[in-house]
This record gives sequence, C-alpha cells and structure tokens, in this order.
Amino acid sequence: QVQLVESGGGLVQAGGSLRLSCTASGFTFSINAMGWYRQAPGKQRELVASISSGARTNYADSVKGRFTISRDNAKNTVYLQMNSLKPEDTAVYYCNANYPRGTSAYRQGGYWGQGTQVTVSS
Repeated sequence: QVQLVESGGGLVQAGGSLRLSCTASGFTFSINAMGWYRQAPGKQRELVASISSGARTNYADSVKGRFTISRDNAKNTVYLQMNSLKPEDTAVYYCNANYPRGTSAYRQGGYWGQGTQVTVSS
C-alpha cells in the first residue's frame, strides 16, 4: 500500500518561507507525476505545482516566481519551497503521487498525503 508522508508546514509571517516535503513508500515502481495541492477553508482543492518524472514543472499563476517544486527520485520525495508567503497562501497543503499505468500501484487520480497546515499571518 502506498503511503505519502508530508512534513514542513507551520505558522509563518507574511514574507517568510517554508519548505514542504513529501515522501512516498510502499512500492518500488518509479513514480510519474508528483504534485502539491492546497485547500483553503470554504474553497475547492487547487493545484499549486506539479513535476513530471522528467522534472518538467507546472505552477499555478498565483505562486509563479515564489514557489519552487523539485523532486529526488532516489528518495521518492517531492519538495515545495515557498518564499514570499502571503496570507492568501494559508491552506492545508496535500501531496499527490501518480504511478504508471499497468503497475499494481496504479490508481486513477493517484495517492494523497494526509495534508499539512500552512498558516501565513499578516
């Protein structure tokens, strides 16, 4: 069974930085795309950033230039470096990982972490 364990959330003042980490375990297959999503109270979950197995990245317009996603394939870990944080970045951040079709680990929509709270005070 795939497990995603996130860490790195917390409380920070506006303008500050945080680094989120998410490590996948349970299968030895190489992971395809990994990503970070967030959900603020009363809002839908939204994509923050994603990274392919070939390190191609994609960002929400609201975080471009401030957040950086990266991954360490040897450690099955994805990171999200968040700089210049704003109060509107406050949300629960979720990690997502997708395994290749045809493997026993494949699941439509991928796997999700338990979420980590990020709170940015003004």
